[in-house]
Amino acid sequence: MPTPFKLAPLPWDEDTLAPVISANTISLHYHKHHQSYVDTLNKLVDGSNYADMTLEEVVQKTAASGEAKDKQIFNNAAQTWNHDFYWRSLTPFKTKPGAQLDSAIAAAFGTKDALIVQLAEAGKTQFGSGWAWLVSKGGKLSIEKTPDAETPMAKGTNCLLAVDVWEHAYYLDYQNARPKYLAAVLSKILNWDFAAENLNKEEHAVRAAAE
Repeated sequence: MPTPFKLAPLPWDEDTLAPVISANTISLHYHKHHQSYVDTLNKLVDGSNYADMTLEEVVQKTAASGEAKDKQIFNNAAQTWNHDFYWRSLTPFKTKPGAQLDSAIAAAFGTKDALIVQLAEAGKTQFGSGWAWLVSKGGKLSIEKTPDAETPMAKGTNCLLAVDVWEHAYYLDYQNARPKYLAAVLSKILNWDFAAENLNKEEHAVRAAAE
């Protein structure tokens, strides 16, 4: 059976986010949960038009569909995309937002610390499984939270950073203490270079569309 979608490689070694996130958690999360979404997605799209689309196209098209099978496809495609994005939102290296992102943060939140407080609150208050996001709409930043596999990208919103708040993301390291997981991730391993890159891509896309 063809497998159009692949498990993207991690952007760092499995043990490099420790002690914030242990190698044990990364291994289970990546090789079991993430791999399962990819494998299930490939089974669901086999023989369909979705097998010839990009992952982003599959997420956006199935999000707008009312078909039951398309909902299954969406859940697995979106979780595949969300996890790809989440891994890149984290880094073992020290990063800074840079001038463009700093300016956008100041306009929307006042300070980076205020942004982190709001992002943590979104993650803490997301009932059940889901995600907390830093997003940009026309260069204006905001915080969103989504349940289960939902993602702002499905509606065309530009995502800058994502934090996974499904229990499998933190339970081995923090048990049920989601706030402690969020505090550690948001203060120590967020990839601001990745966020800045995503904001810059949006600006270039807007300029290209205007030409």
